[in-house]
Amino acid sequence: MEKFIELFAEAIEREDEIKMEDEFRNYEEWSSIAYLSVIAMMDEEYDTQIEEADFKKLRTVQAVYDACTKK
Repeated sequence: MEKFIELFAEAIEREDEIKMEDEFRNYEEWSSIAYLSVIAMMDEEYDTQIEEADFKKLRTVQAVYDACTKK
């Protein structure tokens, strides 16, 4: 989980602490570029592809983590 948080923070270029219960869309750094970076990170690091409609349903960092590790 720690590695995931590091990768997520790197993908969205966030230096502040990230907690699993955070709603990532509320981060100042969240943007369409951050979205694409997270999608790319999920694919590269976790071999997980997710449809845009499914990603829109994710609200917390924990939900993104769960989507990456639910194989």
